[in-house]
Parts: sequence; C-alpha cells; structure tokens
Amino acid sequence: MPRHLSGLLLLLWPLLLLLPPPAPAAPGPLTRPGWRRLGTRGPGGSPGRRPAPAAPTRAPHPGAGQPGGARGAGVCKSRPLDLVFIIDSSRSVRPLEFTKVKTFVSQIIDTLDIGAADTRVAVVNYASTVKIEFHLQTYSDKQSLKQAVARITPLSTGTMSGLAIQTAMDEAFTEEAGARGPTSNIPKVAIIVTDGRPQDQVNEVAARARASGIELYAVGVDRADMESLKMIASEPLDEHVFYVETYGVIEKLSSRFQETFCASDPCALGTHQCQHVCVSDGDGKHHCECSQGYSLNADMKTCSAIDKCALNTHGCEHICVNDRTGSYHCECYEGYTLNEDKKTCSAQDQCAFGTHGCQHVCVNDRAGSHHCECYEGYTLNADNKTCSVGSKCAQGSHGCQHICVDDGVAAYHCDCYPGYILNEDDKTCSAIEEARRLISTEDACGCEATLAFQDRVNSYLQRLNAKLDDILGKLQADEYGQVRR
Repeated sequence: MPRHLSGLLLLLWPLLLLLPPPAPAAPGPLTRPGWRRLGTRGPGGSPGRRPAPAAPTRAPHPGAGQPGGARGAGVCKSRPLDLVFIIDSSRSVRPLEFTKVKTFVSQIIDTLDIGAADTRVAVVNYASTVKIEFHLQTYSDKQSLKQAVARITPLSTGTMSGLAIQTAMDEAFTEEAGARGPTSNIPKVAIIVTDGRPQDQVNEVAARARASGIELYAVGVDRADMESLKMIASEPLDEHVFYVETYGVIEKLSSRFQETFCASDPCALGTHQCQHVCVSDGDGKHHCECSQGYSLNADMKTCSAIDKCALNTHGCEHICVNDRTGSYHCECYEGYTLNEDKKTCSAQDQCAFGTHGCQHVCVNDRAGSHHCECYEGYTLNADNKTCSVGSKCAQGSHGCQHICVDDGVAAYHCDCYPGYILNEDDKTCSAIEEARRLISTEDACGCEATLAFQDRVNSYLQRLNAKLDDILGKLQADEYGQVRR
C-alpha cells in the first residue's frame, strides 16, 4: 500500500506544480483592534486567548465545575452577580446553531455559584420581538436553570437588539423581577449574543443601559457587525467585546467568562480575617476597615470602640455619655430636657412639674433653674426649701404706734410708752396728761357731768394700772430668767 501511494504522488507532482499559488486572504474584521478573537489559530498554532490566572490558594468551591461534576482544581469562587443573557434567535440563527448558544449559556452557568445570595440568572430571547424566558428570581439552583435554558425555542424573525436591551433594563433588571438594590453592591451584568446587524438604534439604548450601571458584554458570531458590538459593549472594549467565526466554537468563550467572573481577592473569598470590613485594592490585595464608632487596631485587622465623647465630635449641647458598643448618647443638665434631635436641651419649668421641693412658694429663674420663698411671717431655712415662723414685730408690719410685743406663732399685741395709754384701736397711744386736761375743762358744778367725768378718768386709770402691772411682771420675769442663766 505505501508503494502505491508513493507512485501516485510521483505521477501527480507535475500537475501540482502547474496550479497557481493560493491568493492571500483579504483582511477581514478579525484583524480590527478593540475586540477579541477566538476559534482560529494564532502564530505558532497557539489559540488566541489570554493566559489563565494563577490558581488561588484556597480550596476550590465544590459543585460548579464541568457539567455534572465539581470544578477542576485551582478554579476560584465566582463573585455574586445579577446576570442576564440576551440571546439572538432571529431567522439567521439555524436550529443547530441556537442549540450551541444554549450550551454556551449552560456552560457559563456551570462556572458560577448559583443561589439567592450568590449569582442570579435571567434569559431574554429576542428577534424582532422580545421574550423574557425567565426572571432573576425564578430559579435558584443550576439544575433548574439549565433545564429552563434547554427548553428555550427560537423566535426566528428580525434582529431588534436595541429593543432587547431596553426590555432587559425595564423588566429583567428590576427589583420586582429579582434584581438586588443599589445598597447590595451586586454587579448587574448582561451578555448579548448575536450574529447579525441590529435593525434598530442600539447605540442610544446601550448608552442608557451602561449609564444605569449595567455592565454589557457583546459576543459576535460569524456575520456580526463589529461596530455595533463596540457600541453595545462597556469600556474597555478589549475586555467586553468577543468574536468567534462560527457557533461551533462559541463554547470556548465560557472559560473566558469564568475568568472574568472569578473572584480571586481575599474579600470575595472570605479569607481576609478583617473583623469588620474588607476592602479590595485590586491585584489580589486588600485592607481592613472598621464600622462607624470603631478604630482599626495595630494588627490592621481587629477593631476597638472609639471614645466618641473624648473626640468631641458628638454634637451634644450639654453632656455626652459613651455607650458600650462604641456609640454614645446625649443627656442634659438638671432642669433641662432633651429635645427631639437627641442633642440639644430645653429648660424645664420645675415649678410647673411639681418637682421643686419648696415648702411654700416656687419661683422660676431664667436658666431652667428655680428658688424657694416663704409666706409672709415665715423665713426660709438653711436648706433653701422649708420655712419657719417669723417674728411679726421684727418684720415691722405690725402697725403698733409705740411697742410691738410677740405673743407666739405669728401673733402679737401693741403697748404704749410710760405716760401713754393705748387707744381703743389697740394700736395708737394717747398721753395721760391730756386726760388730766380734760378734767379741768369739764363742768365741775354739774353733778351728772362730774360723775361721768370721774367714771371716765377711773376707767383710764384702771387700764393704765393694768398695763403697768403687766409690764412690771414681764420685766421681773426677764430679770429672773437672766439670773437663772
């Protein structure tokens, strides 16, 4: 057999020499900068793909490798995403080719950590119409996702890429459909796969999608328009635009997306050992930070509560009180209440509250304070709250013309100086000589007048003697008391 082949070659060799040399291939879209090419051989026969990243040190995350098995060694954990596939199923995509697209989608799903707290996946199917096959919240496990992808059928009409992106924005990336809100910091990613030129204005729609925070990847196949892919994709274009010559090799792109979605930094892997917050710095580096009210310790990992009151940044008008958790609260001086802002204080009306402790009278002062006073005839004690009975005579409000005499608890009576007698008002006094002058002016000859005059004089004299006896008795008692002391 080898001898027959060699003889046949010798016969055909002169004819082969007469054939013209092959013309050089015309430069096509594959030579344009700004997008990546897969599925053809590069210089030296090496495939045109970037080197794989270095394997991480942690053990591979189980359950997300090749279909039906675990990941291969060295594959890192995928970061959580809200991921929407936008797949072209227009009439230019043949049934077998559409099956290849679904396999490509399933292989990317295999490389991800799927779950409600991890990556969520939705699929938007489009041609000249758009159909959301399932939402981000529909499936939370790989098996259900891949089964749903396998059931997708092509729409087989035009290519309305702009309408598909707009529908994804309006319906697939909403919180009602299962997308997580902006506070979750979960990236929103869309991968659009097409083999044609959009039949609508895709550039404006894609710009709005990117502005809303959606990261767009454009995968072109066969006759895909490269300029349209560039208008769709996010920057930098060399990381977001991909091209393959046929659907037969699109599956090779799944490993590229696996690398793209791989989380190799310690913050995503959970190996950072930060007590509070891990912050990625890129290139596998990170640093630790602390929650508000805490400061980073010297080990650059653990946190200690800050003395907010000592920092004088608390904003309390009166008193700052540190709490155990590194936080604080404000309090007010006595006589003040804390306002609704929990920082400023307002003066209390202690007298109105009835908490003043005054025995008699409470008087409000300006600065939210107060003082106590007593009723007339009482004096304030040393505690500045209670009152004791005072001396009416000492207060000078008795009204006696000559002498005020204390009679006990807030009581008194009036007396007159020697040579005077107390009048009937019990306050004023009249001289005894005036009574004698009255005798000389009376009609002594009139019997009745004389008797009346005598009675009047006797009455004056009796009252005077009684007063004198009372004064002498008190004087003797005072002298006796002083002698006893």
